[in-house]
Amino acid sequence: MNMSDSERVRTIIETRTGYQWTDNEDEANLVGILACSVRQKAIDKVYSRIQKWNKWKDSKSLITFISGCILPSDMEKFLKLFDIVFRMSELEKLPEMIRQYGVVTPASLFNDLNNMPGNESIDNFWKVTPQYNSDFEAFVPIQNGCDKFCTFCAVPYTRGREVSRPSDEIIGEIKNLVDDGYKSITLLGQNVNSYGLDKKGKEISFPKLLRSIGELGNKMDTDFWVYFTSPHPRDMTDEVIEVIAQYNCLAKQIHLPIQSGDDKVLMRMNRKHTVEQYRHIIDTIWRLLPQATIFTDIIVGFTGETDDQFENTRKIMDEFKYNMAYIAQYSVRPGATSSRWADDVPREVKSVRYHKLSNDLRKHTAVHNKALVGKTLQVLVTGNARKQGYLSALTQGKIVCRFESVNNNLIGKFVYLKIISSTDFSVEGEMINVEVISG
Repeated sequence: MNMSDSERVRTIIETRTGYQWTDNEDEANLVGILACSVRQKAIDKVYSRIQKWNKWKDSKSLITFISGCILPSDMEKFLKLFDIVFRMSELEKLPEMIRQYGVVTPASLFNDLNNMPGNESIDNFWKVTPQYNSDFEAFVPIQNGCDKFCTFCAVPYTRGREVSRPSDEIIGEIKNLVDDGYKSITLLGQNVNSYGLDKKGKEISFPKLLRSIGELGNKMDTDFWVYFTSPHPRDMTDEVIEVIAQYNCLAKQIHLPIQSGDDKVLMRMNRKHTVEQYRHIIDTIWRLLPQATIFTDIIVGFTGETDDQFENTRKIMDEFKYNMAYIAQYSVRPGATSSRWADDVPREVKSVRYHKLSNDLRKHTAVHNKALVGKTLQVLVTGNARKQGYLSALTQGKIVCRFESVNNNLIGKFVYLKIISSTDFSVEGEMINVEVISG
């Protein structure tokens, strides 16, 4: 989401301030960060970077700014370190703030913080044409904020309540991207599958939005893949999966966060779903989308998590055999409900659980990837691989692969690969035809 936001921030800066982008941070006279308070590690990186920038001010003229997904407590601290601090919904005011060198005062921002977060200007923000960071991959925000209030999560306190973007704008942006040759498009939101619920009767539902995109794909004379992230199991209906199965352009890859495999932990997390309800969704995916890859998010060491409860999470890892899992060690987020509870799982225990679960994941991904050997797959070439003389690509299921080639003209194109070998987290193939697909 912050990557997507940055594309709109860049548009406002370049079109309304006269500043020009540089890839060399040392050359910049205006530098900024879109931060994320969801993980403490990300906030720690902010402090490291601003300390370096403020030292630069001793030898050159420099303006610093910060925005993004930031908790009020973090925002208050950043006021003392950055020249300009603003909420993303205030993006259109940024050029004037720059011209007045950060006229936003602590007093005025504190008034904003009392009402934070706000979505009153998010519609204007969405109307800003982004400066896409890629020529073939794009993020399209469809929704902002979250109403779920998971006890570990800071998002409702940084992004606000759920607001759905008008569907005609979403479809229009996707059509323009496909017309311009984009091959991979990801629909973004804190809870994408609750899309439209805040505007009942005035906006379509998430399954209907996917169907509209699928119909668009049927009319377009080109191949492209559409993903979405992140959904919440509570709002993941059979209809969503049925629609994905019906349209070629809707990618057969589902990211479905479970967070824990224990019902009592899920209850403390306020996830509002059980393991059995989650199992029904997975069973439906296996039934209707047998070719789909399934990704998830898991937190280890959440407040009060016992050894037995962690073992239940290991059991679901073995049962669902994810193609990928993003595993995080629990960290306290100020403002989230669980911040009032004792962080009583020692750091060393969290680390052990993290490595155990990572090793469990590795076993399953190795089996998945080995099963691909000998198959011919359509892949999207994404760039140069680490190994010299090779290009990197992604399958539709977002499995990383590489193949021998020095033809950089293939980057951003679809090609066919025959998979010849595999590792725990990737595969290697050989291109079976030089002709690229759909451009």
